[in-house]
Amino acid sequence: MNAPSPHAGATAPFEAPAARALRYLVRVPLLVWHVLIDLPLVLLMGTPLTRGLRVGDELLEHRAIRAWSAGLMWIFGFRLRRVGTPLPGAAMFVANHVSWIDIETLHSQRMMGFVAKREIESWPVVGWLASRGETIFHSRGSTESLGGVLHEMLARLRGGRSVGVFPEGGTRGGREIGPFHARIFLAAVEAGVPVQPVALRYGERGEAQHVVAFQPGESFLANFLRLLGEPTRLAEVHFLAPIAPGETDGRRRIAELARGRIVEAMNS
Repeated sequence: MNAPSPHAGATAPFEAPAARALRYLVRVPLLVWHVLIDLPLVLLMGTPLTRGLRVGDELLEHRAIRAWSAGLMWIFGFRLRRVGTPLPGAAMFVANHVSWIDIETLHSQRMMGFVAKREIESWPVVGWLASRGETIFHSRGSTESLGGVLHEMLARLRGGRSVGVFPEGGTRGGREIGPFHARIFLAAVEAGVPVQPVALRYGERGEAQHVVAFQPGESFLANFLRLLGEPTRLAEVHFLAPIAPGETDGRRRIAELARGRIVEAMNS
């Protein structure tokens, strides 16, 4: 089944403009504080004096980025719910792709260096934070760029770090999960690390996927501002059964298996 949920095509009920205006009135000051006050505090965690400090088994800098991402989700009205446990150590996390908010959703749960389109690097706040969050930027359609991305992913995985990818290669309006590009899994195969599928669901049983997703012709800024005024809703992060090294043959089979587990979780 391709659709994320039987409710994915539902139309949001009419909402009074006053309700949205009230949410902007509350959230915009919180967002400004989060960017101008909280974000510099996060940056302090990455200075030479604090770099390398740990909180339990996690770097202090990574813990701060996760906390900031969770705070951003809260300001936008998302109430996070995690199902399952992210793998520790070197692993490739693969997730369905709905909107820019996916990166913040995943970063709120587990620090990972994302593979993302290069355009994100120029987005306000999110792009800058993505750079700080070890994002690997890729120029779509460039074979040379993809080769460099795979090389960097392999180096990170072999170095004991994790990476996160959206194997669909782009968003699809939230109404379906597209095929997974198999080549991106080559780094996990060559590094001999597990692949953990992650299902991202917005709203009860994913009923708000199409609301969170980019609308036809909608820019990043327009989507950002629209989501800032949306009603409070659930954001579920399902860490699914990982695919162990050698569990199945070849990157194509890994791609099919990872996609199948995500689709099953979306429809459960």
